[in-house]
Amino acid sequence: MPPRGVKEGSKRDRQYREIKESEKKQGRSDKRAEEIAARSVNKEKARAGESKTSSRTSTSGRSASSRGGRQSGKGPGGRTREQLYNDAKKLGIDGRSKMSKDELQHAVAGAS
Repeated sequence: MPPRGVKEGSKRDRQYREIKESEKKQGRSDKRAEEIAARSVNKEKARAGESKTSSRTSTSGRSASSRGGRQSGKGPGGRTREQLYNDAKKLGIDGRSKMSKDELQHAVAGAS
């Protein structure tokens, strides 16, 4: 089922179905394929200004289509400070809000 606000037959609906089928061909479960497709469509909607609200991570950086499906964090700069902060938050690292990017990298690597 496409994300809320996506009309049947629209560009985003076709995009959702195409991504979902691609993920299923790669061996993902139906539930996981739907989640990936919905997130991708929501991000593209945010980048295009089609959504009411959007996060900074949805609107900054290169789009998924221009990255060719690659995730950020593989290049020379590594993951962004925000990505590291979110990882530290998931891991329950104290003092993360005052840490620099380098400190977050070490803390996340040590906690993993």
